[in-house]
Amino acid sequence: MYNDHRTNHLRKPPPGAQLPTIPSSPQQAYAPYSFQVTPPVNQEANRLDNPWDTQPPGPSYSYITPRPRVQSMQHLYSSRPQPSQPPFDSGSQPRIAFPEPQFYRPPSYPPSTFETQQRPTHHHSRSDLSHVSTSNLNVLHHNPSVSSLASSYNATGWGSGSYEGFDDDAGDVVRGLSDLSLQSGGGFEEGLRRFQAGELPEVDQEWHRLVPEEAREALGKQEVQRQSVLFEVVKSEREYVADLEAVQQLFVDGLRKASPPIIQEPALTGFIQEVFGNLNEILSHHNRILAALFARQRDQHPLIQSVADLLLDTTLKSEFRSAYETYIKHYPLAESHHRKQLKQNRAYEIFCQSASNDPRIRKRDLITFLSRPVTRLPRLNLLLEQILKLTNKEYDHPDLETLPIIIGILKACIKSTQPGIEAAESKVKFWALCESLVFQKGEIIDMDLYDDSRTLVYTGPVIRHAKSDTGFSEKWTDLVAALLDNYLLLMREEKRPNGSIKRLLMSRPMPLSFLRLGPFDSPPDTRKEKSEEGRLLDTFRYQNVPIYPFTIYHAASRSTRRYTLHVTSEALRKKWYNAFVDAIGVHRVRQESNMWFSPQVLTDDFFRIAKMEAQHGGVSKVTGRIACAVPFMHGNRRFLVVGCAPGIYVAPVNSEQYRWILQHKNPTSLSALTTLGTKTFNRLIVHADSMVMTYSLDILARIAVGSSARQTLEASLERIGGSDANIAFCKHIHLGGRALLVCATKRRLSSSMTLQVLEAVDTTEQVVSPGRSKTSSVIRNFRGYGDPGYVPKDAYDVVALAKTIGICTSGGIVTADPTNLAKSSVAVVPDLSETSDNEPMESLKSHLEGHKPLGFVRVDPNELLVVYDELGCYINKHGVPTRRSGYIKWETKAVSYAHRNGHVLLISPEFIEVRNITTGRIVQVIEGQDIRLLYSGPYTTKDDPVLVAMRGSKDDKDGVSEKIVELMETEEISALSPISPSTTVSPSVWDDWDM
Repeated sequence: MYNDHRTNHLRKPPPGAQLPTIPSSPQQAYAPYSFQVTPPVNQEANRLDNPWDTQPPGPSYSYITPRPRVQSMQHLYSSRPQPSQPPFDSGSQPRIAFPEPQFYRPPSYPPSTFETQQRPTHHHSRSDLSHVSTSNLNVLHHNPSVSSLASSYNATGWGSGSYEGFDDDAGDVVRGLSDLSLQSGGGFEEGLRRFQAGELPEVDQEWHRLVPEEAREALGKQEVQRQSVLFEVVKSEREYVADLEAVQQLFVDGLRKASPPIIQEPALTGFIQEVFGNLNEILSHHNRILAALFARQRDQHPLIQSVADLLLDTTLKSEFRSAYETYIKHYPLAESHHRKQLKQNRAYEIFCQSASNDPRIRKRDLITFLSRPVTRLPRLNLLLEQILKLTNKEYDHPDLETLPIIIGILKACIKSTQPGIEAAESKVKFWALCESLVFQKGEIIDMDLYDDSRTLVYTGPVIRHAKSDTGFSEKWTDLVAALLDNYLLLMREEKRPNGSIKRLLMSRPMPLSFLRLGPFDSPPDTRKEKSEEGRLLDTFRYQNVPIYPFTIYHAASRSTRRYTLHVTSEALRKKWYNAFVDAIGVHRVRQESNMWFSPQVLTDDFFRIAKMEAQHGGVSKVTGRIACAVPFMHGNRRFLVVGCAPGIYVAPVNSEQYRWILQHKNPTSLSALTTLGTKTFNRLIVHADSMVMTYSLDILARIAVGSSARQTLEASLERIGGSDANIAFCKHIHLGGRALLVCATKRRLSSSMTLQVLEAVDTTEQVVSPGRSKTSSVIRNFRGYGDPGYVPKDAYDVVALAKTIGICTSGGIVTADPTNLAKSSVAVVPDLSETSDNEPMESLKSHLEGHKPLGFVRVDPNELLVVYDELGCYINKHGVPTRRSGYIKWETKAVSYAHRNGHVLLISPEFIEVRNITTGRIVQVIEGQDIRLLYSGPYTTKDDPVLVAMRGSKDDKDGVSEKIVELMETEEISALSPISPSTTVSPSVWDDWDM
């Protein structure tokens, strides 16, 4: 094929190449390159044959018309001669055929196999084969030798779109331009080497500075632009890698090697991970890209055909895209950590300033380098789009297929990081908000702000109307509202002298569990504002500006915590509404899917209360409100004893087949003493009508399943305290491995109550006591424990600690030794005796006044949480307030409480507020109607149930149902392991199924 002399009228120009053009004047045709020579005029009119066009020995191909040799661009003006005529110029004087110049390959480009066997041939240049407009003809300089059409010995077709076919045909153009650059400039090869080494001056780091002018003119304007953009891809990649390496060497390694340490370990490791992330992983990817680009540039400069194949190979790798997604999504947090360290650590600030003096840093801030990976992909994408735009669409250049793929991959990667960037930016704003909050003095508020899931949903300015001091004029307060994923904050911004902004909480943060939405469609109000036009009288003029109100309120304090806020437009009001709806909905779903205590209904049909319209209608199934209840175990079955207006009922758990067993109407409390350690008691304790009675649980269980008659229960009756005793309250507690019954007896005209402690007797230790008649005897299930003592008349409950008990009174909780109540020393907690010189304690005392103490729970061996109806505080084992006399304000007014496994459950008529004992943080809120605590212990194990009663779901002709709910503590879901053959399943698991 190399000796093929067929005409090439149908040859396809290479991709991006221009079509042959004809200059507009002969003078323009004689604007040769420095190495081109115009043949002299042959005075003898004898034309010399072109030795390069001589046919090689072989058979004659007279039937093929050879393409005439073009001696100069002037020849293109003449008409083409006939095949039988020798090719002469249009002038009268013939031209001497001049041999084409010999091109030599520069040392850095290894010769091809063909070049080692044949003499170097000449390919068409891109400028000679490309089509340009007539406006560009005056500036184009054509090489007559390059314009030769007859001496192309190794020409091939351009039908293939592959890189291989493209490079084969364009390789000679590259080699020709490379030789031209060496012959014309002599130092372009060295310039390329210095560019890749980073030794070239900034002004010379452009493609046109590394290519001679003649080569640029030969390529045409569009290709010159394309080559310049390709060169920019390589240059920007080199600078990018250099910046990442500078960060690694100066900042990361500098922090690790600093002596003395700038940031102490282990904080240093975490700081480097948070600020610099996976920067080193990104650097490794781009080192490989840069090496490939440099190799391509050394091989093809000055005419690089394409770099798309190199970039496609990298962008297709999932680890490359994953590295960028990880870094970009974390970038706002990295910047925040850096800025925070600058403010807090003077040594770190000095370190960053010293690093900026390094020539590689060029006085740039570290944030500039941290943001480099964030902007790299978009900038690379713009360069590739420009290359695609400059690639000639008329030819099958492989970039036309490859570049759109790369651009699509990069755009998808950039788009996938946007939600992560927005979330991280929101997190940074959220952190800035948290660090600027100023809370009310004394109150402990744990909003769990630094949990990983915390987010700032929406924030913006709001206006609140308030009465002026005189009450006759209107007063508007400009506030800032911040809606978090768990709280709503109302704040007033205050600028401090140092320039920082502090945000003062104007009201207690409102948990989303209690946030309710009022009207959002009220007509706009008007607010008077001063004119801002700046004229002299405008300071005395006001204009009415419309503002749009919306209302929110606290579900447990509808009247006292109701807020009407205003915004400046209807669009903002709608935006706030959507933000509230979304945040409350997401919060509710998260609460329901991550409950600490799961409400399990035990009964919701048998117990009924009459409707208002049917209270006097004689409904037969009405039992009235549930007053008390207690669960107990007998054998392997669970039973539930319930007290209400008609008396006491019993049934197996999860059964509606309740049996009426005792006629004690409206009992005050029920307790069940089953076992404690190795001791067995099996007694039901009933406090009703100011008396305390006990019955056998064994008989009670048999009655519940129908195997014994109700009358047999009376035989097990034992009265406690005598028939004339007026027992105010009775509490079952565990203390020191003993099951105790604490009874408070009230005497007439007495200023105090008598407190007596009884100990339950193990069934193996019971003794027979003589009865009233000589023939009767009574088994005593309780015996006295210590001497009786006196407590204040207003005592109403008892709580137990490890060795002492606390008696709840209106003045505080009185602690005493139950073994010797008469002579033991008593103390009132919390101890607020040192308030004279302690302002926080004085504040705590003022907040506790008038509130009802409910009890205390142990936080750890050295601290207790004292529970009041509306707040709580921490004390040490001596009763002195801790935590700087801080207090926790409940969201509801509690009537009772329960303690389970590090949580306190505050029971109010409409809500159960579950809080962490150590921090006071709200972790769950359970809603209901007419909620009452039925049973909470004694608390011995985490499996001890908590029972509450509330309004049920049934509402029919039989009345409104009352349901009993067991609050079961949940556990974190873990991977289930298969049951091995040796695992034994207890038969009791099927008891509730009656199998």
